[in-house]
Amino acid sequence: MQAMIGVDIGTTSTKTVLFDLKGQVVAKQNIGYPLYQDQADKAEEDPDKIFVAVVKGISQVATVAKEKAIEILGVSFSAAMHSLILMDVHDQPLTRVITWADNRSESQCIDLQKSGKAQALYLHTGTPNHPMTPLTKIMWFRENRPELFSKAKKFIGIKEYVFFKLFGKYVIDFGLASATGLFDIQTMHWDEQALQIAGVSENQLLKLVSTETTFSDLQPKMAKNLNLSAEVPFIIGSSDGALANLGVGATTNGRLAVSIGTSGAVRMVVDHPVFDPQGKLFCYVLGKDLWLVGGPVNNGGIILQWIREKWFFKDKHMTYPELIELASKSEAGAHGLIFLPYLGGERAPLWDANARGSFFGLTRKHTQVDMIRAVLEGIVLNLCEIEQRIDQIAGPITSVRATGGFSQSSLWVQILTDCFNQTVTVSESSAGSAWGAAIMGLESLKIEHDIKIKQFKTWTPDSQYVARYHDLSEIWQDVSRKLEPEYQKISDFQQKYNK
Repeated sequence: MQAMIGVDIGTTSTKTVLFDLKGQVVAKQNIGYPLYQDQADKAEEDPDKIFVAVVKGISQVATVAKEKAIEILGVSFSAAMHSLILMDVHDQPLTRVITWADNRSESQCIDLQKSGKAQALYLHTGTPNHPMTPLTKIMWFRENRPELFSKAKKFIGIKEYVFFKLFGKYVIDFGLASATGLFDIQTMHWDEQALQIAGVSENQLLKLVSTETTFSDLQPKMAKNLNLSAEVPFIIGSSDGALANLGVGATTNGRLAVSIGTSGAVRMVVDHPVFDPQGKLFCYVLGKDLWLVGGPVNNGGIILQWIREKWFFKDKHMTYPELIELASKSEAGAHGLIFLPYLGGERAPLWDANARGSFFGLTRKHTQVDMIRAVLEGIVLNLCEIEQRIDQIAGPITSVRATGGFSQSSLWVQILTDCFNQTVTVSESSAGSAWGAAIMGLESLKIEHDIKIKQFKTWTPDSQYVARYHDLSEIWQDVSRKLEPEYQKISDFQQKYNK
C-alpha cells in the first residue's frame, strides 16, 4: 500500500493525516498549542511549539505507516495565512508568531486608508486592508518596536519557519505569499509599492516558489526525528483556505465552499484574479492558473465557546450538540431577534477590528433558546452577506460545499441552506485542508490516485424559510451598517475604562 501525508498547520493545532491513494484515512494526529492573548489585541504563538507539533504529528503517523508496511510517497503542507515572525541574523526568531487574529496594527490600517494607498495596494495584492496582514504588522513593528525591526534579517510566516528548520532554506509558496499584502497576484512578484510602504527590501522577504515545489534533501538527523526516509519528498503546498476548497471538491467556478470552525470563511475558485471595487473580498493564489476569491470571518464557533463558558458556566458538562439542540426549540428567525456576531472585531464583510457584537430586537417574550438560535443565525447571516457579494462579482453561485465543525449539525447546515437559498453538500472528510494538501502533493508528484470527494449528505432549501430569512437578512444588514459609525466610539470607551 502507498499513502500521502497531509499536514495542516492551524491557528490552535496542527492536524497530520495519512491518506491512502483512495482517500481513506489510515492514521491521523491533532496536536494543539497555546495562543497567547495576554494583552489587548494581541494573538501570538510559540514557533518552536508549533514546529514540535509538526514533527510529532508526522512521526506518529509515519510510525503507523511502518507498522502497516505502507510506503509514504510524500509530505504536503497547508498553513494558516497572515502569520509573521521576525528572524535575526543568526536565523533565530526575534518574536513569537504574530497570528492573523492580532489586531495591534489597526492604526497602521487607518493611516493607509486615509492616505488613499489602501485601495491601490488591494488592486495589486488582492489583500484587504486589515490588521491581519503581515504588511501592516511589519509597519507596526517599524513604528512601535524599532529595536526589533532594525534587527530583522527576514520577515517570515509559520510554514516558512517550519521549512527553514527542515531544509535550511527561506522559501514561501505563491499561495501564502498572496495573503501577506506584499505580493502582486498578477505579476507573481513582490510588490514594489507594498515593500516601500512596509519599509523592507525584497532581500528581507523570501524566495517565491510555486505551490507544487518539492524538497527531498532532509538531513539524516531530521529524517530520523520524523521517522521518515531522507528521500521522501516534501511539497510546500498552499494556504489552508485554498486547500480547504480543494479538499471538499470546490474547485470549479460557481461551486462555493463555506466553513465554520473557530472562525469561518466563504470561498470560490476562479480562473483569473477577481477584485471587489470596494475591497471587501480577498483574492489569493490557489495554485497554477487558479485563484481564490472570498471573505474570512473572525466569529464562528468561538461564539458557541463564549456562550458555553459565560452563559452555562455552572453546567460544565454542557456539550456543543446540546447547546445547538436548545436552539432547535426556537423557530426560524428567533421570533424577530437579531444577533451581530462581532465579538472579536470582524474581517469580511466589515473589515473593522473595532466592530462589536450586539442583540437587536429583544423583548420580554424572548427566551434563552431564542438568543442561542439568533447566535447561530447571526453567524450564518454574516457569511450570507459575503456569499451575496461573491455572487455579484465572481458568480453566479450554483452550489455550496460545507465543511468545519458546524457541518456536523443538521440544524446549523439547514439554516445555512435556507439563508443562502442554495443546495448544500457536506463531504465525509473532516480534514479539508490536510486532505487538500495531500491531493496537491500527489498531483505535484504526478502520482495517479483514485481520491474522490465522497459526499455525506445534501440539504435543499425549504421555501417557507427561505423567504423568512430573506426578509431577516435585509434587516440584519441594515442594522449592521447603521451601527458601523459607533464601533470606534465604543471600542475607545472600552479601552479607556476597561484597563
